[in-house]
Amino acid sequence: MSTSNQQATPSRLAVPELSIGIGLLACAAAVAWQTLAIPVSPLYSKVGPTVFPYITMTGMVILSLLLIVAALRGGWQPEEEKETPTDWKAMGFVVVGLLANLLLIQPLGFTAASVIMFVLICYGFGSKRPLRDALLGLILALAAYFGFARALGVNIGAGFVENQLNTIINSIISMLRA
Repeated sequence: MSTSNQQATPSRLAVPELSIGIGLLACAAAVAWQTLAIPVSPLYSKVGPTVFPYITMTGMVILSLLLIVAALRGGWQPEEEKETPTDWKAMGFVVVGLLANLLLIQPLGFTAASVIMFVLICYGFGSKRPLRDALLGLILALAAYFGFARALGVNIGAGFVENQLNTIINSIISMLRA
């Protein structure tokens, strides 16, 4: 058997990965804080309105701790990937897309804001087909909106598009009932 004279390189702290783990842990703390603010009636015996938020928070804590441990051991990215420079233009389009959704959901409604966000994020990821992205974003946004609005009864931001479609759907439903 041959022995190797190579020594194992000590693992270094992976700061970007550690930041992600700490950020996720902070999000878990925010979920816990908001869950504690949910009023719980004494009529609930075992399963109340806080069960699923606590399950989500527990999962977030476990994942964040695993990410932090991985970061302390040197991170999860391969070395050649760590040397890749950040594409700030692409990152900018993703951030602008998320901010656009945040700022436009109230005045334009969920669907329009989501389509704009979808197109910007797709462009940030390298898509060169904005019409296809807009159509796909429209389909996904409408499915999400009507899934929440019709199936769950939760209004997630009705705007012009949603109001027009709701009017059409309600007209069709009333015609079918008559």
